[in-house]
Formats: sequence, structure tokens, C-alpha cells
Amino acid sequence: MLEALIDEVQRSQTLSAIALVVMTALAQRLAPHGHRGIRVLSGFMVLHLLGVAGAMIMRLTATDALDEARLIVHLGFAWVVLLSSATIVFEVILPRLGVGVLRLVEDISVAALGIVVTGFVTSRSGYDLTALIATSAVVTAVIGLSLQDTLGNTLGGLTLQFDGSIRVDDWVKIGDITGRVAEIRWRYTAIETRNWETILFPNGRLVKEAVIVIGRRGGQPRQWRRWVWFNVDFRYPPSRVIEAVQGAMRGAPLDNVAATPPPNCVLMDFHESVARYAVRYWLTDIAADDPTDGAVRLRLYAALERAGIPLALPAHAIFMTEDNSKRRERKRAADHQKRLDALKNVPIFEPLTGDERDQLADALIHSPFARGEVMTRQGQQAHWLYCILEGQVSVRVAADGLETEVAVLGPGEVFGEMSLLTGEPRAASAVAITDVECWRLEKEAFQVVLRSKPEFAGPIASLLAKRRVGLLAAREKLDETQKSNRLAEEQVDMLARMRRFLGLPS
Repeated sequence: MLEALIDEVQRSQTLSAIALVVMTALAQRLAPHGHRGIRVLSGFMVLHLLGVAGAMIMRLTATDALDEARLIVHLGFAWVVLLSSATIVFEVILPRLGVGVLRLVEDISVAALGIVVTGFVTSRSGYDLTALIATSAVVTAVIGLSLQDTLGNTLGGLTLQFDGSIRVDDWVKIGDITGRVAEIRWRYTAIETRNWETILFPNGRLVKEAVIVIGRRGGQPRQWRRWVWFNVDFRYPPSRVIEAVQGAMRGAPLDNVAATPPPNCVLMDFHESVARYAVRYWLTDIAADDPTDGAVRLRLYAALERAGIPLALPAHAIFMTEDNSKRRERKRAADHQKRLDALKNVPIFEPLTGDERDQLADALIHSPFARGEVMTRQGQQAHWLYCILEGQVSVRVAADGLETEVAVLGPGEVFGEMSLLTGEPRAASAVAITDVECWRLEKEAFQVVLRSKPEFAGPIASLLAKRRVGLLAAREKLDETQKSNRLAEEQVDMLARMRRFLGLPS
């Protein structure tokens, strides 16, 4: 009997040692920083060897606990073999095949097989576990109540793993905590923050709270929209600020900034003393948020410097300028001269005297337009004209459902004279190609001048008639006689329409 036991001990020791050596070698090769299976396996190896030693002592001293010692030997050996096999399968074979298995799935598989192996070994050794469980109902209830939170966390971990709502390497935000999911275990999920902190969130909490998964959108690469805010004084037109910043952001690639969608600059709000802007870009490396924000700010600052646009001073800054009658008069004179310069380029105002031009200059209204805005629409009743100071305007005519560009106007040019003088609907639409600065002259202001000097109506009507006949002659190929006759008719017609529309005496 003793010889049989010794043979059994030798076989068990040899097989267990081989399993431990193989598993340890594989783990060291594939996971040089250590693997948790080695520690667990070592524990069962010690249990197995203690069982072997105990069985030998009991057999030599002829005690009655030989069966229990034999059970410990068999259980230890079975768990050593199970853990060795699990390590080889999950840490060697499956990774070589390109199959990734979650840590929690591995743990569940090993635990389930362990229960099966334990039941098989104990039943083969003559022990009935079902009877032991049945007679321990009270103990089972107490253990179940004490493990409620643990079971909740375990089920929460299983839920997170199998529904794919949170995955390892995802970047998440939970309350005020932002970090990368490093591991999902039975009880907790480990979140690594940018501050090199690892926060352990109970799984039960994660399935109950709102969790923001950063940078994830179906069918899209992982990237996260970031906002870089800045302020600019109201003295600088928003279109100019946006053009300068957006051009710089898109001019050359930046590390960790997505090309699609491209970065953009947006006017977000108007505060008491500043306009509030934001550069929005999409971050491709979620971990590099602050460094990339810094690179964006550097490019933003350089772009504003090149454009001569300083960042806004603090809201409490006070500008003090001595104001007196001489200064006010200089400003008024400079503004008035700008208005007169605009009127000089309008042919229909050539017959007017200096006083009449001064009167019209004071009546001009500053009218800026942003790029893409419709300044006037074909067929619209708009009784005023525009003098272009800066920018370009596209003149478009619609016919048969198609719109065609017929001219591009620039600084110093005007449009809308016929609507101002005769009340005709707009013959074309005007759209701002760029940001446009204009002066607008209303019908009422011009009407006052002509009513005080109705003799100016004739020369102005002649100018309009010449321009119209010139266009008709080119289009219809009129000869000199036809052109002269048509001009006389147009002068009479134009003057009659002006008098009728502006209420001038005949």
C-alpha cells in the first residue's frame, strides 16, 4: 500500500512540476513583466505538494485522514493542470491566432471549469457536494446577502463586456473624471487619467450612471472636437478675424488635428466689450489634448499678429481721450470728405453743385454686407442706390429659371440708379462676393435736393438716357440715325418718369 502511494506521489509531483515549468516559461516569454496566473498556479502547486506530504505522513503514522489528504492531492493536481492549460490557451494559442479574449471572459471560463473539475474530483473521491450544499442553506443565504454588492459589480462587469458599451482603450468621462479604460475586472473598471492616476470604478455604478465615451461615433474614426476660445475687440470686423484665423489653421497640417472635418473659426457671442470667438478642431489622439490645444493657440496668435489684430484687452480697460470741439470737428470733416469722395464717382451727380453734394453726403448711410449676402434682389422694389467703398459685388440676372452673372462691380462703382430715380423694380440681383462696405442713398434725400433745384432733373435724365441707349445700340446694333432718334425718345421718357416718381414740377 505504501509503495503504491509513493508511486502516486512521484507521478503527481513529476506532472505538476512539468506543468508549472512549462507554464512559467511561456508566461515569462510572452509576458516578461509577470502574469497573475503564475501566482495562482503557485498557490495550487503548494496546496498539492502539502497534500502529498500530508498523505505520506498520515500513511506512515497510520492515521485515518488518508482519504482527505488524497483528496487535497488530487484537487491541487487538477487545478495545476487546469491553470496551466488555461494559460497556454489564453496567453499563447489564441493570441497567435489573432483572437483577443477579454480578461473577464477568461476568468469566467477558468472559474466555470474549476467548478466542474472540483465537482468531478470530489465525486470520484467519494464525497457528495450536493448534500453539503443542501445542509448549508442558512450559510448560503448569509453569504449571498453579504455578497450582494460583489454580485452586482460582477453582473455589471459582464453587462459592460458583452454589450460593448465600454471597451478597453476607450476614453470616457464619468462625472468630473476623464481617462482611458485600462481594464474591466469582476468587481471594478480601472480608469487611467492623464495625471497618472488609476481610479477603480465599481461596475455596478457604471451601469447606473451616465458615462460619456469620448471620440466615438458609428462608422467614423476616433476623434474629439475641441474648442479654443479667444476674444477680439469690436473694432475689427468678424469676417476679417475669421478669415485670418481659419486660413492659418487650414494652411498646413498640425499634429493630432484631423484634416476632415477641417478646423474652423466661429463668432460665438458678443460680450460687453469684446466679441467672443472659438477655434474648433477635431483631436485624433485623445491623450494629447492640452499639448494640441497649445499648438493651436500658438498658430492662432501668429495669425492674428500677421493680420494686425490684437487679442482683446481686459474688459475693465478704460480708454480716455480728451474730447473738445476741435477734435469733433476734425472727425466730422474727415467723415464728410469720405462721403464726398464716394459721390464723385457717380455720374448722375455731376450736374449738382458743391452745396447739393454736401447735402447728399450728409444723407449717406453706412451699409456693410458680409460675404454671400444678397444686397438687392431682382424684381424688388428698393428705392435707393449703393456706392461701393470696399469689396466686390456680383451682378446677376435670372431668366428661364437660370441665374447668370453679367458683371462684377468693385470700389468706386454704383448700382441702383434707376430704382432711385424712377422707382423701377431692380433689373438684377446683387450679391456680395467678399465683405463689402457701401454708402446707401435713399430716395427721400435725393428728392429733397431735386425739389429745391428741379432744373437738375433734365441733365440727370440725359445721362441715364445715354447709358440706356448705349446698351441698346450694342445689343440691337443700331446705326447712328437710329441711335439719335432713340436717345431723344429716351430723354423725354426718362424725364417724365423721374418727375412723376419724385414729385417734381413739369
